[in-house]
Amino acid sequence: MENVILVVHLILAICLIGVVLLQRSEGGGLGMGGGGGVMTGRQAATALGKLTWAFAIAFLATSITLTIIAAQNSAGSSVLDRIGTGAATDEAPADAPALPPASDLLPPVSGDAPALPPRAD
Repeated sequence: MENVILVVHLILAICLIGVVLLQRSEGGGLGMGGGGGVMTGRQAATALGKLTWAFAIAFLATSITLTIIAAQNSAGSSVLDRIGTGAATDEAPADAPALPPASDLLPPVSGDAPALPPRAD
């Protein structure tokens, strides 16, 4: 069910983008240019304008529906619960290669070398 709504949502998003791009520009952004615009009185409702409203309302409806479905799916669990069950344990797997001891990885220390760096007093 969720996948069907998601596919419809994506199709609506693409259609909404296409219909908005097909509309004729009326001048400056937000009606700041010449004649008619968003800030003026009532404009003639064109077919593309009505289609844009229909796609926008359907897009918002699918958005709210997907939000409700996602909330219901995650209502019983927490992110921390999911991390605890899927987290790796401190034990190494049986087929993992054994690591050499740390003393083999360090360079040898000669007798006259300091064990710690000198203090900066």
